[in-house]
Amino acid sequence: MPTLILVRHGRSTANTEGLLAGWTPGVALDERGAAQAAALPGRLAELPLAEIVTSPLQRCRETIRPLLDARPELSPHTDERIGECHYGDWSGRKLAELADEPLMEVVQAHPSAAAFPGGESMRAMQTRAAEAVREWNARVERDHGADAVYLMCSHGDIIKSLVADALGLHLDLFQRISVEPCSITAIRYTRLRPFLVRLGETGDLTSLVPRAEPPAGEAEVGGGAGAP
Repeated sequence: MPTLILVRHGRSTANTEGLLAGWTPGVALDERGAAQAAALPGRLAELPLAEIVTSPLQRCRETIRPLLDARPELSPHTDERIGECHYGDWSGRKLAELADEPLMEVVQAHPSAAAFPGGESMRAMQTRAAEAVREWNARVERDHGADAVYLMCSHGDIIKSLVADALGLHLDLFQRISVEPCSITAIRYTRLRPFLVRLGETGDLTSLVPRAEPPAGEAEVGGGAGAP
């Protein structure tokens, strides 16, 4: 079966403002995110991509634009199932404010029980994304062969949930996974089981540099802004 390249969108204005964007319209890449997107064609230059699939949200479409410009033979497919989690009433709110919500503790420690007010549950998010991947795996194999490579541009929580699915991890463990903006994760699917062959590859180690204020011990809902 095919190999899936998962690209998280580049750093966005919501990331730098500390907002939980969700499906809020008008969230674009910031200056650094645009630079990350511009570097993506070079990072993927050796890969013969059969298809490109993207979340419908602006920050993902902006991330793959340079890649599409470099590969005019490819036309993007949009799939809402790999769009960001529907955070409902939490969308557009400051993450610092949400930290005091009782639900945030559940999101961190027991995400399989978490459902966002006016939005969806994290279980539903993982299910729809995993179903999309399985359908695209079959489609890509049918149209391009079992050794094909294809790309999906999506969001932090979606990618983390797909990694957990590939590793056979319970959703309650997915907050232990981290994927930075414009990072590359690769999963090779086979008839019996998937193999995680890259996780959160950015090409640099700046996110490991000690910070003046050590990060909190909690996962960043939505994926975080990456290295400063």
